[in-house]
Amino acid sequence: MIPLAERMRPKSFDDFVGQTHLVGKDAILRSQIEQSHIHSMIFWGPPGVGKTSLAQIIALHCNRPFYNLSAVSAGVKDVREMIQKAESQRFMNHGSAVLFIDEIHRFNKSQQDALLAAVEKGIIILIGATTENPSFEVNSALLSRSQVYVLKEIDSNDLIQLIYKIISKDELFRNKTIRINETEALIKLSNGDARKLCNIMEMVGTMNNAEIEITNRLITQLVQQNIALYDKNGEQHYDLISAMIKSVRGSDPNAALYWMARMILGGEEVRFIVRRLLILAAEDIGLANPNALLLAEATAAAVDRIGWPESRILLSELCIYLSCSPKSNSAYMAIEKAFETAREYSHLPVPLHLRNAPTNLMKQLNYGKDYQYSHQYENEFSNQQYLPDGMTDCIFYQPKSNAIEDKFNEFLQKRWNKYK
Repeated sequence: MIPLAERMRPKSFDDFVGQTHLVGKDAILRSQIEQSHIHSMIFWGPPGVGKTSLAQIIALHCNRPFYNLSAVSAGVKDVREMIQKAESQRFMNHGSAVLFIDEIHRFNKSQQDALLAAVEKGIIILIGATTENPSFEVNSALLSRSQVYVLKEIDSNDLIQLIYKIISKDELFRNKTIRINETEALIKLSNGDARKLCNIMEMVGTMNNAEIEITNRLITQLVQQNIALYDKNGEQHYDLISAMIKSVRGSDPNAALYWMARMILGGEEVRFIVRRLLILAAEDIGLANPNALLLAEATAAAVDRIGWPESRILLSELCIYLSCSPKSNSAYMAIEKAFETAREYSHLPVPLHLRNAPTNLMKQLNYGKDYQYSHQYENEFSNQQYLPDGMTDCIFYQPKSNAIEDKFNEFLQKRWNKYK
C-alpha cells in the first residue's frame, strides 16, 4: 500500500497545509505561479514541510513535465540523462521541464555544475530542496540564478487541521470511529513535520480496533514501539549523538556502536555521524593518536563513494577504532587557551625580527633583522623569541601522558626552559 504521507500529498495550493506566507491567497510565490511566472528556485526548510509537494503543484499548475531526482542516490550521469529528457520535451513544445532535486545540498560541485548550463539555457526550471543553508551548500553560480524561499515548520493549528483531514479522507479510517481526546503528544512528536504526523496517524489507522480514542498515552506508546520515528531535529537527536560521542570518548566501543545503530535505524544522515566522529578524532583523541583523524577523514570520503548499506561496516570500524584509541584533548585545550589570550592581548605587536621585509623601507626599519633561521643551527633549533614581549612564558600546549605526547614533552623540555 502507498504510505499515508504519499496518499495525503496535496494536489493544489488550496489543499496545501502550512506555508501561508508562500502559498496563501495573494502570497508572493502563489501569485507568480498563478500568473505562469515560473523560475528556478531553492526551497530551504526542515523535513516534512512540503518542499516536494510544492514543487509538484507548481509543475502541475504550469503544465510542465516534472522530473524528480534525489541527490542521495543520483550522480552526474543521472543529471545529464534527465537534462536530455527535458530537452527532448522542450522540442515537443511542452516548455521547459521542472527538474526537482531533493536534498540538493548533497550534490558535490561537479554535480551542481552539470545543472548550471541547462538552467542558463532554459532547458530546465530547477527546483532544489534542502534542509541546509543554501548559502553554504549550493554553489554561488547556481544560487544566483535561483530564488530562495524559506519554508517554516508547520504550526500546531495546521497540524491539527491535517489530523482531521486524514481521519475524514483516508481509507484507513473509513470504517473506524475516531475520537480525538488529546492532541499534545501528536503535535510534540510531529515537531512541525507533516510527514512525521502522517506516519504516526498511519500507526493509529492500522490498529485493529473499530473504535479508537486518540490520547497522549496511546500516541506515546505507539511511537515508542516504532524506532523509525526517531526525531532527527529534536531532543532525541541530540541525546543519541551525545550518548555516542561520550561513549567513544569513554573508550566503550559496545555502547558507542549501540547508540550509533539507534541513530542509523532511526534515519539519521550518515554524513552527520561521520562529521561528529571527525570532530571527536581531533578533539578527544588528537595527538595521542594522529592516525585517528586520518582514518576518520578516509571514512568520510569512502562513505560518500560507497553509499548505503555497505557504509555501516565503515562506520563500525571507525567507531571501534576511535573508542579503542588513547585519548588526549591537549590540542583542543591549547587552542582554547590561545584564543582566550589572543582576545585579551590582541594589541601586542609582532617582534621586529619575525616580521617580513619585502621593501627597502621595511628593512631600514629593522623588519626581519636578527631573525635566526632554525635550519642553520644545531638540532634545527635556535632559542629565540617567538611570542610578543611580556608573553614569553605563556604555555598553551600542555602535553598529556601518552606514548606520542611523552615524546613531544621530551622534545620541548630539551629546547624550552618553561617546559622543564
